[in-house]
Amino acid sequence: MEKTTEKSMVNVRLKDGSIKEVEKGCSVIELAKQISEGLARVATVALVDGKVQDLRTKLEHDCEVSILTFDSEEGKKAYWHTTSHIMAQAIKRLYDNDSNIKLTIGPAIDDGFYYDFDVDRNISSDDFEKIENEMKKIIKEDLPIERFTLPRDEAIKFMEERKEPYKVELIKELPDGEEISFYRQGEFVDLCAGPHLMSTGKVKAVKLLSASGAYWRGDEHNKMLQRVYGISFPKTSQLEEYINMIEEAKKRDHRKLGKELELFFFDETAPGMAYWLPNGLTIMNTLISFWRKEHKKRGYMEFSGPQINSSELWKTSGHWDHYKEDMYVLTDADGNEQAIKPMNCPNAIKVYQTKLRSYKDLPLRFNDVDVIHRNEKSGQLNGLFRVREFRQDDSHNFITETQIKDEIKSILELAKVFYGVFGLEFVPALSTRPDDFMGDIELWNKAEEELKSILNEMYGEGNYPIKEKDGAFYGPKLDIQMKDCLGRQWQMGTIQLDFQLPLRFNLSYIDMDGNKKTPILVHRAIYGSFERFIGLLTEHFAGAFPIWISPVQVRILPISEKHLEYAEKIKDVMEEAGLRVEVDSRNEKTGYKIREAQLQKIPYMLVVGDKEQEEQTVAVRTREQGDTGAMKVNDFIDMVKEKIEKYC
Repeated sequence: MEKTTEKSMVNVRLKDGSIKEVEKGCSVIELAKQISEGLARVATVALVDGKVQDLRTKLEHDCEVSILTFDSEEGKKAYWHTTSHIMAQAIKRLYDNDSNIKLTIGPAIDDGFYYDFDVDRNISSDDFEKIENEMKKIIKEDLPIERFTLPRDEAIKFMEERKEPYKVELIKELPDGEEISFYRQGEFVDLCAGPHLMSTGKVKAVKLLSASGAYWRGDEHNKMLQRVYGISFPKTSQLEEYINMIEEAKKRDHRKLGKELELFFFDETAPGMAYWLPNGLTIMNTLISFWRKEHKKRGYMEFSGPQINSSELWKTSGHWDHYKEDMYVLTDADGNEQAIKPMNCPNAIKVYQTKLRSYKDLPLRFNDVDVIHRNEKSGQLNGLFRVREFRQDDSHNFITETQIKDEIKSILELAKVFYGVFGLEFVPALSTRPDDFMGDIELWNKAEEELKSILNEMYGEGNYPIKEKDGAFYGPKLDIQMKDCLGRQWQMGTIQLDFQLPLRFNLSYIDMDGNKKTPILVHRAIYGSFERFIGLLTEHFAGAFPIWISPVQVRILPISEKHLEYAEKIKDVMEEAGLRVEVDSRNEKTGYKIREAQLQKIPYMLVVGDKEQEEQTVAVRTREQGDTGAMKVNDFIDMVKEKIEKYC
């Protein structure tokens, strides 16, 4: 009698902690179907032992699996990455015969995807409808997406035969032994690490958004390519909601409002470096004053350091090896190599080293708002959001190991204050060890566990994102991610736990037992940079800033020239009380002046005429409510000061 062989089984731990036994070699999509047909329909990718994988991945051993949908960050990235391939396939189908299209790269980004093409024709918005229609055909064809790998030589030959020189270049630069994977959907094949959806039919609603030029690899010395941006969603309603958000975002664009409200401007003589106009600088200085006030309450000490440091400092810190390409490097009059600082941490360390420190001194918190410079590529610049010169709301906090938990929690509580005054909410994301990390891996593991423990306590396990391999080279970090009024997510400040730099600089303090110990360094910025945060606030409030940071808080509108003297008198009284006031003395109709003030988002407009002058009052208008009636001047001042004094 023939003996029956038992099937080999593996145990899979699911997200809820339960264990499911499946056959060895079972794919993730088959596992999803066993759990729920509904889950299988909406699944995009999975986390298998913490790594993002295709649903086609085979489960060969006991493992932990979390099946992800479009609602997750990883799920969106896979969805959009697949859609970028569908777009590239559509463009190849439409134009390859007469336009000699070469594929380069097509990644998912924070809001959708793009693909860069080397093509002998201009692709513009006029082509979008035609491309979208072809994409919809590919989606309707529901082409299975298949992954395969090739040895290095075969992979190069394969792409050479397909006349894809950029792909050949990328393959040749891959490390020896690296798995070289491709994804096929119908006649279209692309070099890609993945992951991707199971078929083109999983994508539902698509929209192309814009086209622009882009240098190959972001280097202006390379060939100019054509980049096409797009977005996709599982439901048409989600796409419609996104398009409405985009239209609203255009109205709120900080670059547009910055010009209209006379906040700042950029000039070709200083790319990526803003000229701050009086209105914008008022916002900047008001934010910095609030920042200083709140830090002083918490025992922070402000310092200022040099703008230029010797390359030796940056070599000791490790920035020279890990960050030099983003630094402005120069030679001084004596022939010594220098660099304009891209961050403040080495200067804070030099301040720490000015005298012997004791455990009684710690935590020791050095904060600063020095200007720093980063040599960003021109193609990456984006208004105030990505600049080459900015003021970072920095602090470097030196602590003992036992103070880690309390210090990180206090920083997160301070972040709640800084964001809460604007009605903004955030969640910290844990960024873990990158491949090019510096230092002892055991210290890294220890630091990551400390941060996880803090987040679990403050937010609950699983209630915060984890960004694998996105830490700084010297330590893991918490990145502050927040959403604005349009639901857009922004990467703002950061809290970085650093065990490495104190060792590299031989920092020490005298512990209570009289022995020398090495402090731990916490790098932190809450706003991230004042430039970026002002750009965000401009869009979040559509230029209608809260009164305490408004460049002009009150505009007085005299009805005629005979009321000008009274208007100026009121202005003097209000300025003496600390308000930011101006008088519109132009010989224009009052209605016109009101409309102008509304367009310039002035919080309060005070109309003064015969009646107001006689009764020593002002007719109050607000930008939100319009006419609110007459008030005595002192009563108005008291009301406005009450609104701003808790911040200023």
